[in-house]
Formats: sequence, C-alpha cells, structure tokens
Amino acid sequence: MPKLTVDGIEVEVPAGATVLQACEMAGKEIPRFCYHERLSIAGNCRMCLVEMEKSPKPIASCAMPAADGQVIKTDSATTKKAREGVMEFLLINHPLDCPICDQGGECDLQDQALNYGRGRSRYQENKRAVTEKYMGPIIKTVMTRCIHCTRCVRFAEEVAGVEEIGAVGRGENMQITTYLEKAATSELSGNVIDLCPVGALTSKPYAFEARPWELVKTNGVDVMDAIGSNVRYDARGPQILRVLPRVNDDINEEWISDKSRYGPLGLMKRRLDTPYVRENGKLKRATWNQAFAAVKAGLSGLSGDQIGAIAGDLLDVESMVAMKDLLGKLGSSRHDCRQDGAQLGGEISGARASYLFNVGIANLETADVVLLIGTNPRWEAPLVNTRIRKAVRKGRAKAYSIGPDIDLTYPVEFLGTDLTQIGNLPAAVMEALKGAERPAIIVGPGAFARADGAAVLGAAQKLATNVNAVRDGWTVFGVLHTAASRVGGLDIGFTSKGGVDAMLTEAENGTLKALFLHGADEIDTGPLPGVFKVYIGHHGDRGAHVADVILPAASFAEKSGTYVNMEGRVQRSLRAVFPPGDAREDWAILRALSDVLGQTLPYDDHDALRERIAGEWAHLGRTALAAAEWTDFEISASGTIGDTPVAYAIDNFYMTNPVARASEVMQECAAIVLGDGETVREAAE
Repeated sequence: MPKLTVDGIEVEVPAGATVLQACEMAGKEIPRFCYHERLSIAGNCRMCLVEMEKSPKPIASCAMPAADGQVIKTDSATTKKAREGVMEFLLINHPLDCPICDQGGECDLQDQALNYGRGRSRYQENKRAVTEKYMGPIIKTVMTRCIHCTRCVRFAEEVAGVEEIGAVGRGENMQITTYLEKAATSELSGNVIDLCPVGALTSKPYAFEARPWELVKTNGVDVMDAIGSNVRYDARGPQILRVLPRVNDDINEEWISDKSRYGPLGLMKRRLDTPYVRENGKLKRATWNQAFAAVKAGLSGLSGDQIGAIAGDLLDVESMVAMKDLLGKLGSSRHDCRQDGAQLGGEISGARASYLFNVGIANLETADVVLLIGTNPRWEAPLVNTRIRKAVRKGRAKAYSIGPDIDLTYPVEFLGTDLTQIGNLPAAVMEALKGAERPAIIVGPGAFARADGAAVLGAAQKLATNVNAVRDGWTVFGVLHTAASRVGGLDIGFTSKGGVDAMLTEAENGTLKALFLHGADEIDTGPLPGVFKVYIGHHGDRGAHVADVILPAASFAEKSGTYVNMEGRVQRSLRAVFPPGDAREDWAILRALSDVLGQTLPYDDHDALRERIAGEWAHLGRTALAAAEWTDFEISASGTIGDTPVAYAIDNFYMTNPVARASEVMQECAAIVLGDGETVREAAE
C-alpha cells in the first residue's frame, strides 16, 4: 500500500488509489467537475489540479495514481493559481443566467467559482452559443451551459448500458446530444440530471417550479418496485415536486429509476379525497359516518368465512397488519397480498428463504455466473439489472436467461422460453453453475406467478441445491419481486390457500359475500354481482371503479410506514406531506371502522401498532437486513411444470401502479419510449 504526503500529512492508501482519493483521505477537499466516484476517470475538466513535488506543472489528481514517496500540495500558491485559471476558462462561454437556471442553489459551478475562482474574467470576446437538444420528456437541455465534463455520456455507457448520449464535434465545437436528437429511452435516464454539475441537463417536469431552499425534504423509501431504493421527497405545501435518490451502497448506490423519480408526481392526480357510497348504481359523495354505516350494513349477517381482503402492491406493513387484525376480529382468514397469483409463501412454502432475494442486491455485482428464470430485471428491478451489468462488465460474469430474447444492456445467452428445462439445463450451463465460485439463480414473476409456479419454484430450489446453494456466506438462490408490499405481506402471513384466484372464484360462485380491496388495483375483479366491495386506497383506479364503498386513504408519501424489500431489508419511510381532503392513514381508517363494527382493534396510535407488530414479528420491529437462513425447503403440491412458454410480468415499465398511471410524465414516457413513434411536438416547442 503506497504512502504519500499531502500537505504535510502522511497517508497510506490502497493500491490503485488516485492522488485525489489520497487527498480526501487526508481530509482535503479537492474541487472537481468530471470526476465521479462511480464512473470511469475522464480527466478532462482539470479542476482537480494539485502541485506534486518534482513535477514541472500541476497534475490532474483524479487521473494520477498514488505512489510511494509522492509529496502533494493542495493549498499552495501554484495550486491556487492553476485552479483559478481553469475556472476562468470554464466560465469563458458559460452564460450569465444563474437567476433563471434550475440548477441555482445546487450548482457545483456556482459553488466552486465562489471558492476557487478569480472573481473576474479577462475574456472580452463573444460567448459561444449552442442549440438546445431534445432528450425526451424527462431531461431539459440548455447546452450553452455545458462544460463538457462527459458525466452523462459515461453514465449512459457504463451504468445504464444504453449508449444514446454522446459527443459530436471537437474542441470548442464539441456538443453533447442524443443519437439524432431522439428521446433517451433508458429507464435510468433521469440520473444524468443529478450527475450534471451545471445547468445543462435539468429536470423538465421540475423546470421553474421551485428553488431548493423553498422545499421541505423528507427521507423515504421508493415503492415503485421491490428494491426499496432510498429516496428523498422534496415538497412545497401539499405537493411533492420532485424525488431524488439518497446514497445507500447496499441497495441503490445513488441511482433511482425514472419511474421512482417521476411516478410520484401522479400523487396529486385522480386522488380520492372523500368517501363515496354507491347508490342506485352510482357512486355519491358521503361523510365518514355514512361510509362506515354502509360498510356495517354490507357486512351485516355475514360470517367470517364470507369476508375476504386483497392487499395492493404499494402498502406498508402497518396497513396490512391492521387489515389482518380486523379480519381476524371478524372471524376471517381470507386475505392475500399476491395480486399477480404468485406461488410463494403461505401454503406453498413456509420457509422465508423461499421468497427472499437471498443472493443480496449488493452482492450480485460479484457474481460470476447468473441464471435468470422468467425475469426481465431491466424493467422489474432496474437497479438489480445494473448490478448484474456491473458483474458482466467488470467481473466478466456469464449471464444466462430462460425467457424471451430481450435487450438487458449486457451479453446474455438466452436458453429459450421452456421452463421445463430447469431440471435439465444444457451441459455447458450446468458446468458453469457448478464450477462458479459465486453463482446466482434468480427466479422472477414470469416463472412463479403462473398456475405451475410452485413447480417452477421447486425445480429452481432443487437446482440451487445441486450446485451447492450455500457457500462461505454466499447464497445461490434468489426470488425477484416487483411489488413493494410483497415480502412484508408474506412475512406477516397475509396469504390464504388458493390465493387471490381462489377468492375471486368463491366471490363469483357466491361463497364469498364481501371483499375488501385494500389498494388492490392490479386485478380484474369483474362485476361480481352480489358481492359487497369496499375499496380502501388513494387513487380512483381499477379497484375504486367496482367498489360499493370507497374509503380514501393516504398514499405512501403521506404516512410513515415500514417496508421490507426483496432481500428482506426492513426500512422506514417518513411522511412527506399530508393527505388531501378527508383522506386518512389506512390503519386509522381500519381502527375507526373496527369501532363501528363492534370489533375494536387494540391500538390507538401508530406507535402502539408498531409495538404490536414487533411483538409478533420481531424482525419487523427494527430497521436492518433480516436475512433468512437457507434451508432445503419443501414446496407443497408442486406438481409438474407445464409447457406454456414463459412470459415476462411487465409489458409497460412506466404504468405498473395507479400512482404511475396518474403521472403525466410517465404517460408521456410510455407514449414516446414504448409507442409506435415519438409524439408530435407543437411548433412552439
């Protein structure tokens, strides 16, 4: 490990570290524009210049390897003069439009010009002007501000894997653009907005909306998929104006998907803000007392086995526990959280490892062989896909997939769409899995959310056992989920025999007389005549359309909640804004309803509910990775795998839940990226 001296401080750094990293280890701040910890080194902004002993001129610290005996000065007169010169050159063509720039207040160029600039310019010539570029509905461009740091280019190539952003021209004529100025189609494209150190790439939906000091910032957990990305909700008044990623190296690093970033903008659209009761076939506004009275009347005379509940994909653990407790008070155990018909947990297998992503999200980038079964991680879990891409690019991992041939942004050998081959894989694939130090077998909803899903899960488990499922802290088997509420629901046992399909069948034949649709918008219940339906949710989506009573609830950003991600990590999300109108938190609605029904729930506040949860499920009472010990679990009545070709669970990345469907940005993305062609822009645009 090399040792070097930085401003008189001796530091020892790992082999391969750069001088910039050594300076930071010594506690010195080094300005930079092009350098980013998660991207390759470009060395083209020169802002990180430092003085090195015996060097005839200042060096770019981001590109210089640290070596034994180096003597570095970060605050010398030479270093100061060099940085002032670089800053002066960077500002030669930069427009003086800070007052109208959306980057104002969060601009690296502003901050570093103040700290490292001369304070005046000797440049008298006219500034360069660059035409604006079109990059789609997410990214707003003002390319005259661009300083050619190429962060966006490197991100698109290295992380997103969709090489659509690049540079044309040379020197002063260089311009950053997308290919033929088409919309960026990567599901991670919004991250270039965060990466841009100036105002060249900003958020188009957020343009001219607010300044950062006007916003209330709240830490939250993303619920647009099951990864559990750490995010920050920025709100002003009752409205969330933007969503930004928080750094968490174990989950999302510092990226989020475009759906995580702009899906929550649909929170203020199509909202349910008052109770409704259906009278003479039409929904009419009602008070809470009238709605509760209607629910009581609808449940009157029904036994417990005639009442059921289906939980949606965006629910927190507290909401599902409150619903389960209320049903228990009513004598019912007919509840399920598997809207997609997933053959997981419950009566399928009691082992927690059978439905967790045991491999681990962060660990996945060190895998050397990856077998995907019925999953398209690029759409189902974009930040899991980036980990696999990293393993393939940097670790030279080999990837195989059983499913339709698609572009996953890295080389994949597709083995066809026949799931029966899981127990009889090609010899080369089996040899690769058995010979690998860190193999990963990932089963997705395209494999387990089908009639023979239990058989597929059982076959995948046997395959994992055959290739030595656990080795030195590495677990081979992992289940990839798409619903944020799924693992939490399975943990608390929010399942019943036969799942949602069995409940709907019973409702159709008259066995089930009442059904709670608790945020359940991804199923087609049909008319179900004779079944009393209560919808508890926040958007007027599919579930609300068929309901007899609607009870408006708070969304994920309007309440504090506990979420368990696909790998079993328990996280807490905080309330960013208050729910609109008469909407209330789910648990509070169910607690008040229990009073009306004469079956009072034993908690009066959120803390008491969390204590009740921790009392029965201890791992849900603390925020940590609650991994499950691997066991060779048994799959009940697994049967045989059918010959139906596997199909992926998501066919429209941007429209997977009611909030995203209400987001105008997601609607536009779906029309442009997934449509037949780009939307026609007005002449003024």
